Amino acid sequence: MKERKAEITRKTKETEIRAVFCADGSGSADIATGIGFFDHMLEGFARHGFFDLEVKIKGDLAVDCHHTVEDCGIVLGQAIREALGDKSGIRRFGSAIIPMDDVLVLCAVDLSGRPYLSYDAAFSSERIGYMDTETIREFFYAVSVSAGMNLHIQVLKDGNQHHMAEAMFKAFARAMDEAVTSDPRIKDVLSTKGIL
Repeated sequence: MKERKAEITRKTKETEIRAVFCADGSGSADIATGIGFFDHMLEGFARHGFFDLEVKIKGDLAVDCHHTVEDCGIVLGQAIREALGDKSGIRRFGSAIIPMDDVLVLCAVDLSGRPYLSYDAAFSSERIGYMDTETIREFFYAVSVSAGMNLHIQVLKDGNQHHMAEAMFKAFARAMDEAVTSDPRIKDVLSTKGIL
C-alpha cells in the first residue's frame, strides 16, 4: 500500500507553518508551536492515533495564541485530507469514549468529505498554561473544515480543565485511528455514491 503521508506549508502575515502527517505511523511527534500546552495536545494526538506528526509554527504569539492554534488546525486538516487521497479501502467512520480520571469525552468522526463540527464542551478556565481554552474549539473547527470531515466532540462528564482538553485530543486520535484504518473488505470507498 502506498504511504499515506502529506506535507503542507502555509505562510501568512500571522503564522508560518509546516506540518507533516503520516497516517501509517508509530505515534512519533516532533512538535514546536510556541505554546507548551498545545504541543502536549498534539503529541498526545500523534501518540494515541499512531500517527507520525511534525508541526513547526512561528506565530504572532505577542498578539495571542488564536492565529497559531486556528491556522495549525487548517494545515493539519489539509495534511489529513491529502494523505488519505480518495479514501479507498478505509473504514471512514470512527468513534471513541475516553476517560481521564474525573472526565469522560466522546468523539466521533466521519471522513465523508462534508465538513461539520458539533462541539459540546464548556471550560470554566480561560486558559490552560498559555493556551486559551476557547481556541480548542477553533482548532477542531478548522480541522473539520480543511479535512472535510464530520467531527463530533462531547464532554460527557466535565471536571479538571487539563483533563478535559487532553481527553478531547486523545478521543479525536482514537476515533481518527479507527476511521483511517484499511479494511480488506472495502474494495473502493465506503459509500453508496462511489466517492467521498
